Amino acid sequence: MVEGSMTQGAGQGPVVRTATLRDFRVPPYAQVPVQSQHSPQSSHPGNAVPEGETPDGYTPTARDLPVISAGGPGDTVQVQVAPDEAPAPEGLGPLYVVGDVHGYLDELVAALTEQGLIDAEGQWAAGHARLWFLGDFTDRGPDGIGVIDLVMRLSAEAAAAGGYCKALMGNHELLLLGAKRFGDTPVNSGAGTATFQAAWLLNGGQKSDMDRLQDVHLQWMARLDAVIEEDEHLLMHSDTTAYLEYGSSIEDVNDTVHAILTRNDADECWDLFRKFTKRFAFRDDAGPQAVRELLSAYGGNRVVHGHSPIPYLLGEVGTEDGEDGARPVVEGPHVYADGLAIAMDGGVTMAGKLLVVQLPLSN
Repeated sequence: MVEGSMTQGAGQGPVVRTATLRDFRVPPYAQVPVQSQHSPQSSHPGNAVPEGETPDGYTPTARDLPVISAGGPGDTVQVQVAPDEAPAPEGLGPLYVVGDVHGYLDELVAALTEQGLIDAEGQWAAGHARLWFLGDFTDRGPDGIGVIDLVMRLSAEAAAAGGYCKALMGNHELLLLGAKRFGDTPVNSGAGTATFQAAWLLNGGQKSDMDRLQDVHLQWMARLDAVIEEDEHLLMHSDTTAYLEYGSSIEDVNDTVHAILTRNDADECWDLFRKFTKRFAFRDDAGPQAVRELLSAYGGNRVVHGHSPIPYLLGEVGTEDGEDGARPVVEGPHVYADGLAIAMDGGVTMAGKLLVVQLPLSN
């Protein structure tokens, strides 16, 4: 039996029971059919963390979901950002971004089809358009490997059509890489002993994804960039200023992240993962200044990120399976921090919405 759950003792913090590497010795790769309905998932906060660690700004509730003071329950998400005046570079098509997918392949296909980016057969149909995924392809949902396979295929099809489909590194890519590479090897977590394998399980790791994980998937994830600038939009996965610790330019950050993954040191990779789990840097009074620090270093007029579900940013509380009719009210991206930040994680893991939108945003 694989054990990686988090339990609560009286007067104590979370306790992690570490899975071992033998729990993930799996048969050769085999295609698993896409599930048409969500599998019931245990409740996961924005990021569960082993051994008593909690992400900055994270407050557990009785249902292990954060309650955030900013905004209020029931607030709808409204986009009120004027379009950029500068047109896209000559020869390039419109720019689209995709929020966190977390294994929800059916929802991704539906959202891409609705935007006209793929056709009824799931093939690239957007010509010269540019499509960026903001990371977090696996965990929690039923078919993370299917999501990666789709993105990899669309990348080739888009390039052949004169456009492109690209992806950024999310903290769940780092988590899955670590779980595969390091298993139950202890790492220095700063709060006792931790392992990637236990953290992966705590954060919704799916055995079906691990069973189907191949070298091509690992190589693809390890080569993803962490941050990029497109049409004055600074695209990144996490709403944190931790990127500044890895370089003073976009090139420096991406080179540093790739170098860390190449060195394959468990403690160094864990530190990278932990910093990429930080969140909420752009909300509250200090948020606009935090965004400006990133824009000053890396360029662009506004940050576009995933990672923190919009219902959490607004203080709404939902559940992973949407029980009791508690469906978060998310109809589009959340613009905040004096209009400098755009949140793209619609909370699909909480029965929210998987967001695919065109930039720049219009009213």
